[in-house]
Amino acid sequence: MTDQAARYDEIAAGYAQWWAPVIAPRAVDALDLLEPAVAAGAHEILDIGTGTGTLAVAAIRRWPAVRVVGIDASREMAMAAEREADRLLGPADRGRFETRVAFADDLPFDDGAFDAAMSSFVFQLVPNRARALREARRVLRPGGTLGYVSWLVDDRVFSPDLDLDDALDEVGIGPREPSGGRNDDLQSVEEAVRQLRRAGYRDVSGTRSVLEHPFSIDGYVGFITQFDEADTYESLEPDERETFERSLRERLARRNPDELVLRLPVVAARGVRT
Repeated sequence: MTDQAARYDEIAAGYAQWWAPVIAPRAVDALDLLEPAVAAGAHEILDIGTGTGTLAVAAIRRWPAVRVVGIDASREMAMAAEREADRLLGPADRGRFETRVAFADDLPFDDGAFDAAMSSFVFQLVPNRARALREARRVLRPGGTLGYVSWLVDDRVFSPDLDLDDALDEVGIGPREPSGGRNDDLQSVEEAVRQLRRAGYRDVSGTRSVLEHPFSIDGYVGFITQFDEADTYESLEPDERETFERSLRERLARRNPDELVLRLPVVAARGVRT
């Protein structure tokens, strides 16, 4: 198991509760990319990096004739997707979704096994995006469509994160170290298009959009203490937790509502297997 898969095994429950709802409105943009293919008869769909099943469940609800196989490198994430499907889908629809533990760049399927493939916020995480794109192409039938969404490089600072650093500093932890961004965010829409063409796709297109998620003060504090910085929060003594949370809330309360809106640029890209 890779370090990446192990990390997502550890955070699967928190991801389902705190992060999946944030990204869901842009994740389902991938379905719009597949709409022409499904309208033309595509019914076997691969969800690459299914995570907690957001995209797969949305596809099954949207298209009554499709079947979705979701793969994820993390066993715990795949199990979380199964639980979400159990919770959100009726028995008949539930039978149209299954998961497999597998890596995006080494798919355990025959050539041409799927009519279409989709993915949301995964191709920035894979060790080799070019290989993953070629693998997706391999398992598509000729004329099959891949549609995916991923992050674009962005150097803007989310104001509440500054408040978080100050609150951490107040309890002696110090501000967080710069993360250097997500693993391999795309530089531009044009880069996404070029990479699909190099991987052997035709009729390639890409568009830019922005994910916007308005946090409440309670929502941001919960996101930080129960997911994003949960380990740090748990390491604090009870009095330090109280000081930290009070400081964070006070700082957030000084922000205007617009400053509490998380905005991240997203690319949606589509290509057809030759």
